[in-house]
Amino acid sequence: METDPMTFAPPPIAAVDRTLEPKLRAMLDGKAKPPGSLGRIEDLAVRLGLIANDLAPRAERAALLVFAGDHGLTQEGVSSYPSSVTVAMVGLFLSGRSSVNAFARATDVSVKVVDAGVAADLPAHPDLIDAKVRLGARNAAREPALTRQETHLALTRGIEIAGRALDEADVLAIGEMGIGNSSAAALVMHRLAPAPLDACVGQGTGHDAEGLARKAAAIARAAARSDAEDPFSVLAEFGGCEIAMMAGAVLGAAARRRPVLVDGFIATAAALAAVRLAPQALDYCVFAHASAEKGHAAMLTALGAEPLLDLGLRLGEGTGSVLAAPLLAAAASLLTEVADLADVLG
Repeated sequence: METDPMTFAPPPIAAVDRTLEPKLRAMLDGKAKPPGSLGRIEDLAVRLGLIANDLAPRAERAALLVFAGDHGLTQEGVSSYPSSVTVAMVGLFLSGRSSVNAFARATDVSVKVVDAGVAADLPAHPDLIDAKVRLGARNAAREPALTRQETHLALTRGIEIAGRALDEADVLAIGEMGIGNSSAAALVMHRLAPAPLDACVGQGTGHDAEGLARKAAAIARAAARSDAEDPFSVLAEFGGCEIAMMAGAVLGAAARRRPVLVDGFIATAAALAAVRLAPQALDYCVFAHASAEKGHAAMLTALGAEPLLDLGLRLGEGTGSVLAAPLLAAAASLLTEVADLADVLG
């Protein structure tokens, strides 16, 4: 795709055709079980059928993309950890020894790490996708995190990476890693939900009262610096490389008529941006879990979304989306593998 720094056009995304829903509901009601007895799994099965526009959707192969990037906002003390932790965690993901790796093995989900904007040069690795836009986003409290051209590039690369992942998978899952990115996500939520700033700022990786006050003050300075409200400009001013690239991945999955499992607070901020860029993308988003991070519940409400799980998670990395992936496989199998009651009764 040609990079135009002034405009961004989302890929064509087909609106979900809901005329198939009565037939899907009838199929489920005709299975060898009492109608409605599998609750929200039946609703999820219907959603998957509508997404695929097929009475026999597939969801057994899930691929997680962990988008990694750094944020100049860390210079303002918004995190209790230094940016060097992003590099260390990427190395841990690639070694297969992180929390999300363990969960992915348990749920048979493949994992790739995307270098969207880590503030260091990373050595090549078979499970690392080099899509670096720049060496970390700029300090959004002082200047735009990304130029418009960089934002366009991040979105475009996210679309392309999602498409390639879905050549070998039925479901895309998104997660992230980036010190300072809960602050960037809070700013995205503030402008695009929209919501009062104090409702968007939470503890992130963990702060005492003094640290949380410092984080809130830095985020307030960033918000005061720019009055951006349209989704592209909000991503440029505040979002950073990995959030913008995740937004692109959501658009890429929707363009392919595939479900995208959205992780917690930061991934949901990226999905929010994607939906504000292309409202029809919302029908393809399956929100994995209710994060314990402040603001996530309000952001889900702004999207009209109900998450699948509520486990008190607030790690990120895609841990919640990986844990939810088997639910999609189970829901699809309800349509494709469960006997009809008429066949059982002869």
